Amino acid sequence: MVRVEYLTDPACPEAWALEPARRRLEHEFAGELSIRWVMAGLWREVRDAQAIAVQWLEAAARSGMPVDVRLWLSDPPRSSYPACMAVCAAAEQGDPGAYLRRLREGFAVGRRRLDTADALVCEAAGAGLDAERLRIDLASHAILERFDADLRHARSYGAKDTTPALPTLVFVGEDGAEHVVRGARGYDELRATAEAAGASTLGSDGAQLAVEAALERHGPLATAEIAALCALPGPRAAAALWAAATEWRVRVIGELAGAQLWARA
Repeated sequence: MVRVEYLTDPACPEAWALEPARRRLEHEFAGELSIRWVMAGLWREVRDAQAIAVQWLEAAARSGMPVDVRLWLSDPPRSSYPACMAVCAAAEQGDPGAYLRRLREGFAVGRRRLDTADALVCEAAGAGLDAERLRIDLASHAILERFDADLRHARSYGAKDTTPALPTLVFVGEDGAEHVVRGARGYDELRATAEAAGASTLGSDGAQLAVEAALERHGPLATAEIAALCALPGPRAAAALWAAATEWRVRVIGELAGAQLWARA
């Protein structure tokens, strides 16, 4: 088993851009990778929301992921730290991956200002969490300490003890050796790094997914994620999704700048 420490932030544009490659990596190396989400705290204070909006647009252009920057232009969050703390609190109930994804969608396409306890607790049910427990944990000193530990750990991978380029993925093999990927890299680099750490696709259960099976397993997905998970390059993913939509089997839940977010009908 290869451990993966994923240094990230729910409001990180580059992490949103990496979602297709990250989804494919987890799928193809099913059972070989154990991911721990480390909250790196990208913006203690949001000072230049317009510049952040540009980062989102650039990440979307490279990745094909949908983005709606009106949140960042009209009513930006004050900080991304509360969302990071909420992910730490969600981890008290198990793997916080689904909740982290909900927050990513909120920042990227949902135009949801996720910087208060009430707003963050409202996202809990959609990720299968106990909302009241999340509220209690989010207010606890233990979660503050956990987030502080995450920050310190993440900064050990940055220059001069600063926040590293996000996302950063640290693959740790059984020999303890670390293999680090910084930034939104392509799938081939992620795969090569996973293999260098000792992971293998041999014997994994990462068989190719059908479009509806991917949506059933993962929840809402962008066209680019369907393309990565279902091996449908170029226009084939969009064609398959629209064909399923004409039969009322899938539906668009968000369409922004020509990119779609899909769900089961």
